[in-house]
Amino acid sequence: MFAPRTTTPWPLVALFTAGYLAPYLLPTVVGRLDAGLPLSATQAGAVGSALLLSSASAGFALASRVERIGARTLARVGLVLAVLGYGGAALAGSVPAVVAGAVLGGFGSGTATTVAATRIAAQPDPHRASTLGLLGVSALAGAVYLTVPHLGAGHGQPLAAIALTAVAVWPLTGRLPGRTAVTSSRRDTTGSRLPHLRSGLVLAAAMPCWSLVQNSLWGVSGRIGLTQAHLTEAAVGAVFAVALGAGLLGVLGAGALGPRLGRAMPIGGGTVLIAGCVVVSASATGPGSFAAGEIAWNALYPIVLSYLIGLAAALDPRGRWAVLVGSTSSLGTAAGPLTGSVLSAQAGFPVMGLVLGAGLLVVAVPMTAVALHVGGRPLLPGAVRRRGGTPAAVVAAAPGTPSGAVPRVGAPEQPVVEIPVDGPAVPSQGAYDTAGPRRAGVAAPGAVD
Repeated sequence: MFAPRTTTPWPLVALFTAGYLAPYLLPTVVGRLDAGLPLSATQAGAVGSALLLSSASAGFALASRVERIGARTLARVGLVLAVLGYGGAALAGSVPAVVAGAVLGGFGSGTATTVAATRIAAQPDPHRASTLGLLGVSALAGAVYLTVPHLGAGHGQPLAAIALTAVAVWPLTGRLPGRTAVTSSRRDTTGSRLPHLRSGLVLAAAMPCWSLVQNSLWGVSGRIGLTQAHLTEAAVGAVFAVALGAGLLGVLGAGALGPRLGRAMPIGGGTVLIAGCVVVSASATGPGSFAAGEIAWNALYPIVLSYLIGLAAALDPRGRWAVLVGSTSSLGTAAGPLTGSVLSAQAGFPVMGLVLGAGLLVVAVPMTAVALHVGGRPLLPGAVRRRGGTPAAVVAAAPGTPSGAVPRVGAPEQPVVEIPVDGPAVPSQGAYDTAGPRRAGVAAPGAVD
């Protein structure tokens, strides 16, 4: 029996892209704030942290209100705030106006990301939807990195690119659902209590550290390439574009691989490999080592991130853990630029890389434990039980499992019909003559002796 084909949620993919674009463009945003405004490197990193902190606050504030307000309405509000904030910051020439616009735009990005994460968690295959979103944002960010250096100096170009993306995504919001009335029966079935509370809390506590390490390096990668690896801005942009292209290939590989390896191996092993890439990139003193570290790192980062998003979505089909974990992750993302700026200023880029790599090794342990606890290697559809694993009926009820492949939880058992081994097969009672006498050795469906 073939599983029904699911349609691609393109509005959610586009909304995901618009929400995640600002963090992906963080190096050029922070670097151009430093070059185009009277700000030090640490102050520019603080502006980037304020932008991402505003984005995280939107997730915390709106995580449980998407259905009540309506995905369409909330997405449009977020896109409007992004256009006004980033567009205003791109046109402004004073530091207070730029900071205010960045914070407003960050809240808009966080709102769009919240809606996308909530709706993606409710999809039949959340891993596929989040993978497509990562593909979209990686491709768009790579194009911006190739284009911006040729548009002149100033802080406005990358901010304007984020605002224009929000404008382009606006027409697709008409296909999002409106306000949903939560009935009493739904309250009874879903409940207000978060499922997998312990696993969710561990993941929500580990994700800020994981994201902080990634964005601490990402926020200062441009400065590493310019000052330590001695590259031009155009060359650094080319390296970033190639790195994001490698990320596209990585996400495609993750999408093709899907859940075959479970989540524990990609999350744990991938995080260990990322730690090594962080050390290589931070200690690079030439174009070759800098490009190798950045490309390898960016190829692995979206793979692990896609599995982490899928893990958070699997904790709650209503998407509450996906939004909460994403919001706590944004806290680490927000602190990343400032942390990277302070560490590099106080100890230098190589020591910063060693500290960040060690932090990743530590945080890989609890994230892998959560992935193993929730289900490190899911059963194939149709399998009843393998090596003491989860029953297939339970797998059928989990998010992302194709419907119809295995029985649903609570489905009535099929009656057992005794078929004689020797002799011709005997039809069950009522197959041809409902009033006829019962044959010996044959139990009619539903009959009770």
